[in-house]
Amino acid sequence: MDPETDKQQPILVVKKKGKHGDHHGGAWKVAYADFVTAMMAFFLVMWLVNQSDVVKESVGGYFRDPAGFADKAGSGVLKGGPSLLSHPKPPSPDEEEREQKEKITREQLKETGETIMETMEELPGLLKVRDRIEVEMTNEGLRIQLMESGDSTFFDIGSTALAPSGISAVSAIGDIIAPLDYDIIIEGHTDSRRYTQNDVYSNWELSSDRANTARRLLETEGIDPARFAEIRAFADNQLRYPDNPEDARNRRIAIIIVNPFSLQPDDDPATPVDGKMADLNSP
Repeated sequence: MDPETDKQQPILVVKKKGKHGDHHGGAWKVAYADFVTAMMAFFLVMWLVNQSDVVKESVGGYFRDPAGFADKAGSGVLKGGPSLLSHPKPPSPDEEEREQKEKITREQLKETGETIMETMEELPGLLKVRDRIEVEMTNEGLRIQLMESGDSTFFDIGSTALAPSGISAVSAIGDIIAPLDYDIIIEGHTDSRRYTQNDVYSNWELSSDRANTARRLLETEGIDPARFAEIRAFADNQLRYPDNPEDARNRRIAIIIVNPFSLQPDDDPATPVDGKMADLNSP
């Protein structure tokens, strides 16, 4: 044997280090997810407890039959349609108070219009002209119109002076509306016939002066001058009967008791009914 091979071979000692325990896997994630789900359910229940019966029924109906409930509601919950849980926001105290005042105002104006028409029916001096008096509810408020006829009615022909029937009608209206607190607007209108008294005086002046004549008489009936918000002169620019611009009924004055809750000019005034209340029963 080769003496070299007889030499003792070095002994190698291999020490193996012990391994740590294996990881626990994803069990903790499942537990955490369960915890989060439970918290979401808890907060959902707490939210639902404070909702109205309508919301509770909607939520319950959806979870009992999601597909059928979506079809019945008209749109699915996830399609961006109207919310099934929405309900009208209750009006604030200020809104409720305003709505109540607006309702009372409209009822008061309506009753005033009915009183005016009843009074016009009873006055002996207006027997022949009561069909030339129109009362209607419009966007601005209560409108009372006194229209002329072929042989004049409320004003002397071509004049700003009130005829006896005009004095009787305007005085009766003033007596009825004097206790109210609402503003007043008076309009003057003419037909399309040219005013030929002179080269200076025209339908513009005539419509304005007739409106002011009515205003002065109303003031004598106890109406505070501060209540007159406007005097409007239209000449023949707002004909009552545009298909017949020379119709005498286009000559008129209008006394408007203003509704403070609907201050809107009348683009299309309501069509009156001769001698009767018009549109007083509309909402």
